[in-house]
Amino acid sequence: MISVMNNTKWRELRKAMSCLGAASPQWKVKILSTGYQSNWDGDWCYHFADDNYSDIEWVEIKVDGEPQRSLVLNALKNVHVAGSLTEDGYRIYGYVSDFNSVDYL
Repeated sequence: MISVMNNTKWRELRKAMSCLGAASPQWKVKILSTGYQSNWDGDWCYHFADDNYSDIEWVEIKVDGEPQRSLVLNALKNVHVAGSLTEDGYRIYGYVSDFNSVDYL
């Protein structure tokens, strides 16, 4: 696996999502070392806060309708993160397989 994010980018993502206020989406993470996947959570300020994000394989962001999807996508583009569109919203990658290419939002 190859890292495509660093602590600074994770903090920028956290800030961008929390700045959406009432339109702030829910998220869940997958931890690389354990395979653990969290439940959906809406708290970007405290629950997503960490000094070391180095073990996050990905974060999924769930959007609720087209208006929120558009706001979240604009925020993701401003942060410029490796990610993809999912059925629920977006997946932001912390690590990717060295055999797969990844697009940036």
